[in-house]
Amino acid sequence: MEGPRRGFPTVRALALAAQAAIEKEPLRLEERPVPEPGPGEILVRVAACGVCRTDLHLVEGDLPLVRSPVVLGHQIVGTVERTGPGAARFEASARVGIGWLRRTCGACACCASGRENLCERAEFTGYHADGGFADYVVVPAAFAYRIPAAFSDADAAPLLCGGIIGYRALKRADVPPGGRLGIYGFGSSAHVTLQVARARGCEVFVCTRRASHRELAHRLGATWAGGLREPMPAKTDGAIIFAPLGDVVPLALRNLARGGTLALAGIYMTPVPALEYDRDLFYERSIRSVTANTRADGEELLAEAARIPIRSAAATLPLEEANRALQLLKRGEFAGSGVLLTGAGS
Repeated sequence: MEGPRRGFPTVRALALAAQAAIEKEPLRLEERPVPEPGPGEILVRVAACGVCRTDLHLVEGDLPLVRSPVVLGHQIVGTVERTGPGAARFEASARVGIGWLRRTCGACACCASGRENLCERAEFTGYHADGGFADYVVVPAAFAYRIPAAFSDADAAPLLCGGIIGYRALKRADVPPGGRLGIYGFGSSAHVTLQVARARGCEVFVCTRRASHRELAHRLGATWAGGLREPMPAKTDGAIIFAPLGDVVPLALRNLARGGTLALAGIYMTPVPALEYDRDLFYERSIRSVTANTRADGEELLAEAARIPIRSAAATLPLEEANRALQLLKRGEFAGSGVLLTGAGS
């Protein structure tokens, strides 16, 4: 990445050059030139960016580093500062959101059939291109979202990955309105998903390690909340595993009703142990993974979240404390979401 040039404005960015335990604080604060939007792109002045477990997986090596250095962050809220040639979708100063999905080929069979999340040439924010742990970010205008006025910057940021992925996971779990949903792990994504499910009349059971997370689940309307490996009080129509723990899969399957579906919401999961057909899968119990999201998922989630309205339990930190924010995330100390603020928002 080109460094700052004399006489040109510079901006802050937290860059990852080499993977390491987050306790070693591998994100380094740099000064960089303001990025230039290319054809079809917009330059966004970042106000808020949520911290996500995917960022932690990338920092610590659970996911490969595909470019270095890279600026992480893919739950971004900000305002359009400048547009590149042909980028007429948003007016200057429009408040927009940027999520994980940054670009797709638009021509393959998956893209043509409404499954752009499965595009083999997809690119992702804060992974293939620099993300929102910075004062400015560039994104294709076609992959940005208009943020509803109902949300503050800090409330909107967790919706742009955690919210969207949880929304897709809820669809994949096939829980009918008024049905019963099981949730394993209760962080940023799960606390948004619970609110969507409750708004649809669903009964929700939550298994999570920390007492503070169980308390938040109850406040948001969970019928029951217990330890991560406790048996649920009744069988569920569908379930979602948000915790990246493969050994929870057999337990979740045993808690499913006949014909129920288990959705695996994480981008990374520890090894799944051997399953027993009769005990875990018979009676048409199903397992589905969740891979990224489509833009339609994002638009649907933002509209439904504004109607409910969803309220994110967001703890905010300044941009410079990105390492600390990811340390808190690793230790499970956010009851809800962690959000970095640049100071540019309202």
